[in-house]
Order: sequence, then structure tokens, then C-alpha cells
Amino acid sequence: MRLSDFHFDLPDELIARHPLAERRASRLLCLDGPTGQLAHRQFVDLLEYLRPGDLMVFNNTRVIPARLFGRKETGGALEVLVERVVDEFRVLAHIRSSKSPKPGSRILIDGGAEAEMVARHDALFELRFAEPVLPLLQRVGHMPLPPYIDRPDDEADRERYQTVYAKREGAVAAPTAGLHFDRPLLDAVAELGVETAEVTLHVGAGTFQPVRVDKIEEHVMHQEWLEVAPEVVAAVEACKARGGRVIAVGTTSVRSLESAARDGVLKPFSGDTDIFLYPGKPFHVVDALVTNFHLPESTLLMLVSAFAGYPEAMAAYRAAVAEKYRFFSYGDAMFITRNPAPTGPEVSS
Repeated sequence: MRLSDFHFDLPDELIARHPLAERRASRLLCLDGPTGQLAHRQFVDLLEYLRPGDLMVFNNTRVIPARLFGRKETGGALEVLVERVVDEFRVLAHIRSSKSPKPGSRILIDGGAEAEMVARHDALFELRFAEPVLPLLQRVGHMPLPPYIDRPDDEADRERYQTVYAKREGAVAAPTAGLHFDRPLLDAVAELGVETAEVTLHVGAGTFQPVRVDKIEEHVMHQEWLEVAPEVVAAVEACKARGGRVIAVGTTSVRSLESAARDGVLKPFSGDTDIFLYPGKPFHVVDALVTNFHLPESTLLMLVSAFAGYPEAMAAYRAAVAEKYRFFSYGDAMFITRNPAPTGPEVSS
């Protein structure tokens, strides 16, 4: 499969740079994987597609204000984007500056903080701060809006670039499918007799890294930390036993569940994943998916194509562009039921 197979033309005006006034006000494109049939709805209509006995799985990660601005001791300006919190005082981070800081050098952070560059690990820099990291980020950090939202973050982003059920701090990008849910909508889900469970996957900045190989099978995924607890496994087993569907809210929930079921059987799991789901890869757990619209040629579009079938997914994206859906993190959503016999681009071309 070629990277170009996953290209589509996206007008710039369809990129959502600001959230809607209400979380639930987004549109919803429903794709029935087995038939390829599309329906244009509103996000609140998701309730009509849920059934008593279904299990919805949410990612409860919480976005940290992971972007810092400052300067090197020598005076040069720099920008720090925390990729992962290692412990109370240390992080792995991306650094943008005219010249990379050297081990042992000090970094002075705007707002009154400092860090030492300890070591470099490939593209990431290990930094040690003089005070606990998470409170420091809350005090002087900026919300790490995706690169395609080309504006400074504002105070509203602290609340809106975060799900209402976010709990466990550690993500540097939001699990954006969850941004559409407000508390009343979650209550309505429960009233339908739909069960819920929570996994944790701390989304890393690597989720925005472009695929740089032409043959997608050669792409190496970035690693992200996740946890699927024993109670989640039990909830999935109970759902399957009663004939319900496992509905993942977001591709991060998909990657969590399928990482924990890589050998075909879902088991508790805590640790790093580099799972890459593209056409031809199996899904062992997830039956339906709520997701936003993804970047052209991205690994997340490849995941959707594996789940729905390549021709079905790309046709849905073409329809979304034609109908002027809003794209990416602050954009509209899809509800997709899994195609049991998906084909890839080599079959559909």
C-alpha cells in the first residue's frame, strides 16, 4: 500500500480552528461498514444508534499544558513540547530552537521556572526541572493545540481541549472524539441501558507526525503509554456474552483495546504500545467507533480504512468534504460500524 492511497483534497476552510459553542452541536456522519451506507446526522443523534447492552469505552486521559516557551542560558529563544512525563521532576520533550541545547545546559522558562538538559534520546530531550513538573506546567504551560490549529492557545482551550471525563494527567493531545460529549449526553447514554468503561492512553505528540515512507507497511509507529484494567476486560467479556457491541470512543480507545488483545484475546495490559492498524490488520475487540475526521495520509485515516474498509472510508471522506463537515480536533464526528470483510486499496483500485 502506498501513502498516496490515503490522500484526499481538503479545503483549508474546512479545518476547525475553534470549537463550537456547545460540545454536542457537531454534525455526525454515520457510516455502516458492512453496506457502505452513509447518513448525515447531528451528534446527539448518536443515541439512536446505540442499543441497550452495548458497552462504550472512553479514554480518560487528561491533557496537560505541555507547551513551554523560554530561552537558553546563552539567550537563544526556544519552545519545549513535553512528550512524556518520566517522573516527578523529569520529562522527555521536543525542543525547537536555532541550536539544540547541550547536556548540562540550563533552560529558563517564561513565567519563572528552569530546567537542565540532561541527555538526548534520538529526537527527544530529557529535561530535569527544579520543581515538580505537573504543578509547574499548570502554572506556566500552554495547551498544546495541534499544529493545524495555527493560532495561540487561549483560556477557553483549557476547558474545551479536554473531555468532561478527563481524569489521568499525561496526554499532550486530546482524545478528540470525546470532546463532543457533555454531562447530559453521557447521562442519556446511561439511561438507554448502555454500559461504559474507561481505558487510559496518554496521547503523544507523535500522533501528529507525518508518515515519511511511501510504502506504509514500513512505517514505525511512535510509542504511547496505555492501561487496560482488569475491570475493563471483565466489562468487555460481559458485553460480548450478552450480545452487545463494544463501541470505542476515539481511535485511542481502539488502539488501547486492540493492543491489549494483540494475540486475539483481551487481557489486562499496562505499558507502551506501538500498534499500527492499517488495511489488512484484524480487530479483535471493537465493533463500532466514534471518531473525528483525520489528516490526509495519516495513520489514523489508515486505522479508519482498516475498520470500515478502504473504499467505504475514502468515499465517506469525499462525502464529508462535499458536505462541508468540519475537520480535525475541533471538528465534526463519525459513527462507524465495523466492516466484517474490509478490503484495502489494492483490491478496490
